[in-house]
This record gives sequence, C-alpha cells and structure tokens, in this order.
Amino acid sequence: MSIHEDYSDSESTRQDFNPTAFQPDLEAQSINSSDSQQTEKTADLPLGITRTETKKSLADLGLSSSIPHPELNAPPVEDPIFPEEYTLETTTGLVPVATLQSLGRSKTIPEEISEEEKLGKLEKLDPELEFVTFTVGDPENPHNWPMWIKWMYTALISLFVISAAYGSSCLSGGLFTVNEKYHVSTEVSTLSISLMVLGFSFGPLIWAPMSEQIGRRPTYFISFGLYVIFNIPCALSPNISGLMVCRFLCGVFASSALTIAGASLVDIHNETRGLALAFFSFCPYSGPVVSLITGGFIAVNTRRMDLLIWVNMAFAGVLWILISLMPETYAPVILKRKAARLRKETGNPKIMTEQEATPLSFKEMVNENLVRPLKFVVTEPLLDLVCAFVALIYAYLYAFFFAYPYIFNTLYGFEDDKIGLMFIPILIGACIAVGTTYFLEIQYGKLVKRRRPEPEDRLWGAMVGAPFPCIALFILGATSFKHIIWVGPASAGIAFGYGMVLIYYSLNNYIIDTYAKYAASALATKVFLRSAGGAAFPLFITQMYEGLGLQWASWLLAFVALAMVLIPFTFYKWGKQVRSKLCKEDYSAQL
Repeated sequence: MSIHEDYSDSESTRQDFNPTAFQPDLEAQSINSSDSQQTEKTADLPLGITRTETKKSLADLGLSSSIPHPELNAPPVEDPIFPEEYTLETTTGLVPVATLQSLGRSKTIPEEISEEEKLGKLEKLDPELEFVTFTVGDPENPHNWPMWIKWMYTALISLFVISAAYGSSCLSGGLFTVNEKYHVSTEVSTLSISLMVLGFSFGPLIWAPMSEQIGRRPTYFISFGLYVIFNIPCALSPNISGLMVCRFLCGVFASSALTIAGASLVDIHNETRGLALAFFSFCPYSGPVVSLITGGFIAVNTRRMDLLIWVNMAFAGVLWILISLMPETYAPVILKRKAARLRKETGNPKIMTEQEATPLSFKEMVNENLVRPLKFVVTEPLLDLVCAFVALIYAYLYAFFFAYPYIFNTLYGFEDDKIGLMFIPILIGACIAVGTTYFLEIQYGKLVKRRRPEPEDRLWGAMVGAPFPCIALFILGATSFKHIIWVGPASAGIAFGYGMVLIYYSLNNYIIDTYAKYAASALATKVFLRSAGGAAFPLFITQMYEGLGLQWASWLLAFVALAMVLIPFTFYKWGKQVRSKLCKEDYSAQL
C-alpha cells in the first residue's frame, strides 16, 4: 500500500461536534446575519455531524461571486459553480452549495433553451449538497507531498513515457528481421512502425476521458497492461497481417502514457510545474532514439524479430508494475473517494464532489473529447499552424529513423548496429535542450513577477529552437558524400535533437495558454495531428532518398523546415493581432 493512500481523516476532514471546542468558531461566525443563522442551526446538530465552511470563511479564502475558469486538469462538469474545489484547501473540508449560492454563485442558464429545460437545469443542483475539498495541509493532496517524492514520481512517469515511445520504433532497428520472417518488402515492414504511431492518434479518445472518471492509476493499469499483453501476439504472430493489427492495438493501448503523463505531472507539481514539464518534454522523443540504438545490436547479432518484441515487452512490463504502485494523483478522483468515506461515516448522502453532482452527459462527453478536438482542426487555423510545426518535427524524427539507415548503409556499408550509434548525437542535443529549458523557465518566472504574462511569452523556446532542425538537415545533406567521414552527417543529430525538444516544450505551453478555456481539446488536436505526421513520413522517406539522392532529399526537408521557422517569430511579434484574426474567440481571456 502506498504511503499516501490510507490516512485517517478524523482530524483533518471531520470533526465531531463538541460545544466547548466549537464555541470560538460560533463566535467567529456571528459576524454577519447569514453566518449567525448557520451558527444557530449548527448548535442544534447531533453528535457526529461535520462542520462546514461559512460565507465569511470562503470570502477570507478569496471566493466571490465571480466564477473562475476551471484549471487545465479540472474534471468535466456541466457549468461548474465551484471550480476551485480541486485546488482549494479549507479548514473543514466541506463547502455547502447553499453557502456558495449566498456568495452569488449560480449556474448559467442559456437564454435560448425552453422554460421547462431551464427548470430542469436549476433542479440539478440541490442547495443541501456539501462539496468536498482538501483540508489545509491535507496529506492526500499531491501538491502537499514532499518534494523528493514529487521528483521521484516525476522520474518514474518520464521513464513510463520513454517506455511507450520506445515501443513505437522497437522494430526500426531491425526491419530486415521482419522481412526475413514474413518474406515481405521493407515497404510492408515499415507499416509496423507507422501503424503503432497511428494508434497514438486514437488512444487518447479513450484514455483521457477514462482517467477523468476513474483516475490516472486505474487507467494506466488497464491500458498499459493491455499493451504489455499484446506484445505477445506481436512476437508470435504467424503472418504479417496479425503483426500489423497487434502493432496498431499496441499503439492505442500505449498512448495512455503519452496522453495522460503530462497531466499527471500537473497533478503533482504547482510551483515546480514548469520545470517538471520542461524535463518531461525530452521523453516522447528520446524513447524512439534509444530503441534504435539497442534494437540495432539485438537485430544484427540475433536476427530475431521476436527478441526485439520481448525486450520491449520486458521494458514495458517493469514500468507497468512500477506505475501501478504509484498512488492516485488526480485530485477529483481523490476527493470522490474522500466523499465516499465521509458519506459512510456521517450517513449523509449529500456529501459529494461537484463532478458527482453535475456530471456531463454522454453526448457532452463525446463533444468534449471527440467532436471539439476534430472541430478545432477545421475552425482554428492558428492551432493548425502550431500543430503543423509540432507534427513536422515529430515526423522528421521518424524520417531520420529511415534516412539514416539508407545514408549510412549506402555510403559506408554500416549495418543496423553501427547505424543505431549514429542516433546518439540526437540524444546529446536533446539533453542540452533540457538544460536550456531550465534557463527559460527561470526567465519566465522572473517575467511573471514583473507583469501579467501573455501566451506569446511562451514562444521563446520555439524561437531559439526553430532554426536548428533546418540547420541539421542542411548539414546532413551537405555531408552525405562518401569522401566525408561519417562524423559529419552524424553530427547533424545534435542540432536536430536540440531544436526538437525546445520546439515541442515551447509550443506545447503556447497551446495551453492560448486555448486555456479548452486546453484539453486543443492538446488532443495536437496529439492527433502529431501522430498522423509521425505515421505518414516513414512510408515514403526511403523512396524519397532513392529518387532525389542523398543531398537533395535532405535539403528538400530542410527548406520545408526553413519555412516553418517563421511561425513562432510571427506569432511573437504580432501576438494578439494574430490570435484575434486566426482564433474564433479569445480563448485565453480568463487566464
């Protein structure tokens, strides 16, 4: 059992009625008339009834009639009146709906609906309900965990993501083993990579809403457990069709790590969130590179496709066990469990979270998790441009996985084991970028203290990193000659790895800040487009290098990357004007 999972709440969340001990609170509550009435009512309560927050105590915590926009990790709730529930710590841990209503909090009823529908919506929120919050210093609140535990779990989550990304290209280092086993061409065996990456596009539609209903931990356990299991038919499939189907399903199941891991870090970190996400930005791109390095040696020395899969399964299995031991980090689910305990202890069925009181309907959940992300693809050109840059960089990474084998085999006769070593510079560049993101986060923190930040302030990293993929590809093309030692083209990876991580880190934050009202949907759009790009590029890269030659194939990709360099600089310079023209509304208005 986790050290965080079984706490008695007799002191921190529930206090039995004691007339003597409770008297100072009664006096404090007599400041205004509404609080005096609540005091008189509370004085007559029998033993065992829990204390709740008052209008004054909530006002002292900063609550007013103005309802803030929910945080990025807030649960799906129909028109919330208490979005602070999952981040606020109160003395008693219970906030009556009637008290919130006395502050002026009420649900917004659209004018266009009928009177009957309006009454139905008004009846949904019972004023006798009591919403559960964390108590002050609550050890169940992940934000209150010791810093060393937060960073230990951050490292674990990062390895978890690397494991999922590792699996996407675990066969890239030995595609010839797939060719030999199933007697197919490289064009066919390449689909085993593309289909798993394509699975990354569809998995988030399942795992993101599931994690918001049952929690991060159960979602990780179910999805990654299926991923580990489906590696078995990948290794033992008697035909290429079975391998392809199972690889796609592996992508769907493994995508939970890529989809929810960032949210888990947000669950855990508050002041250190930026640093944690900066470190995390290294992981989705480093996993495939590591698999190329290890897979090449395994394939060349054993010529066994199944061993590549077994190693991947072992790596994923260890991380699956470790991540399943991590305590729940999602505050709404933790508070649901807390509410269930309080209902059992007090016998009061009206203690719950707002998510339980007014959950989204199935239709609304489909709109939130499926319709809106796809709708953004059509209606939000700014998001499309930003996501196109992210997708291009992700696609270029997978393009390198097929360009390097062709280049180094053609020029130097390298086999997959030596070719895998050529990817080490990409990791070096990515590590240097992580150090740069640390510096950028410090500078951003200083800016926040001086003034209110704008989404464009998140583009510093992208502006620094944008030229480097272009530079890397020009170097790769210019050094792809037999008389030039292999160090030349290999060194291009340093520039690419550096720019890749900086661009992803920066544009990811820019999307969150620009589309703050619908950040989850905007990020889902990014995942969909990014994975589609990563799945498409491997299908034609080898043919492109064969047709255009080693130099011009790289230079063509470099010119495309050069055109994309303009995006972060343009957005930074014209900022609000660009957003006002390319966004349907100012989604960042309530930041």
